[in-house]
Amino acid sequence: MTKPEWWPSWEGETVVIVASGPSAKNAPLHVAKGKAKFIAINKSWELAPWADILYGCDFAWWRHVKGCPGFSGLKLTVDRAAVKDFPEIKQVECRKPDDRLFLSPLGTVGWGGNGGFHALNLAVQFGCRKIILVGYDMTTRYGLHWHGAHTGNLHNPKEASVARWRRAVDNASKVIHPMGIKVINCSKVSALTSYPKMELDKALAS
Repeated sequence: MTKPEWWPSWEGETVVIVASGPSAKNAPLHVAKGKAKFIAINKSWELAPWADILYGCDFAWWRHVKGCPGFSGLKLTVDRAAVKDFPEIKQVECRKPDDRLFLSPLGTVGWGGNGGFHALNLAVQFGCRKIILVGYDMTTRYGLHWHGAHTGNLHNPKEASVARWRRAVDNASKVIHPMGIKVINCSKVSALTSYPKMELDKALAS
């Protein structure tokens, strides 16, 4: 199966995906540094500046951060406008509005309405055998993001959209579990129900 030229070699690896839920702010991410690959979603790269990949769905966010020149790893998006304005960002294809998790073609993800879903889809395609979710709160009960509300013209989540995100990520388990991939939810307050919850250090050792 043809891989995009930017494709990482993560077969058999553990990956920590750091989303933007409020619980991410106090997550002990340092315990996984050097022990796992990292994908950070949007501003969450500031919590894990050593991340291998920075994923941002929307051109509006990339424009807001001017392409995020402070991040030196691989940058990914589904937004063609972002790639046009910032050529260092690599293109991920998206089957919008399909909320299913895709196994092929490589570099093509389901929609799910959010970058956390895209990153999970990519981690599965990268061949990771353990995927640790941080900041996947999937509820607005405890706030919007660990960094507060987005400013300017950037979108902030509403409970209706978050409910869709939750369904998409939970439903992905129907594809992921039969593949023998461990997905562990390290977001204590997460509304997800399809993945076991665990402290980050225990998830790494499991």
